[in-house]
Amino acid sequence: MLRSELVVYHERFDSLDWADYGEGIPHHLESVMPKKRYHVHLSDDDRHSLQKLVRSGKAPARALTHARILLKADEGEEGPGWQDEQIAEALETSVPTVERTRKRFTQGGLDDALYHRPPRKTKPRKLDGHAEAHLIALSCSKPPSGRDHWTMQLLANKFVELYDGPVISDELVRRTLKKK
Repeated sequence: MLRSELVVYHERFDSLDWADYGEGIPHHLESVMPKKRYHVHLSDDDRHSLQKLVRSGKAPARALTHARILLKADEGEEGPGWQDEQIAEALETSVPTVERTRKRFTQGGLDDALYHRPPRKTKPRKLDGHAEAHLIALSCSKPPSGRDHWTMQLLANKFVELYDGPVISDELVRRTLKKK
């Protein structure tokens, strides 16, 4: 926004008589303000369980923060219905965290909003227990002729050659041998 546009913008809003609008937002400002996509309406049971959780303090910090967010964001009859920016400032968190918590509550319920879920996409393991046992046995065998010891890359290559297993990296070999 240019300086001249900014001055005109402020002059336009400074000249408004806000008393005419009561407690609501002027109609021409509603289109400028971003609308919330996910509205939180807590039931009495949800509200009481969240208040109990916050009072007890016996939960992970993230769950307590999310519970406080939901209590402040509640747009029901007994809820304060704060804006995301107000909640973020009061709870010393970010606006995206408030938005994500609202979204998780409306889409998945109270437990999804409070507790961290493991990621949905996990890669399948390349080596099962049987293949790991073969890899460990191979590492305990004599190294190839002309070598004093096994390298991670040699183990990876020999494993694929002998057991017709999946192509594995030297890093996977290292991690497998380290945990055993």
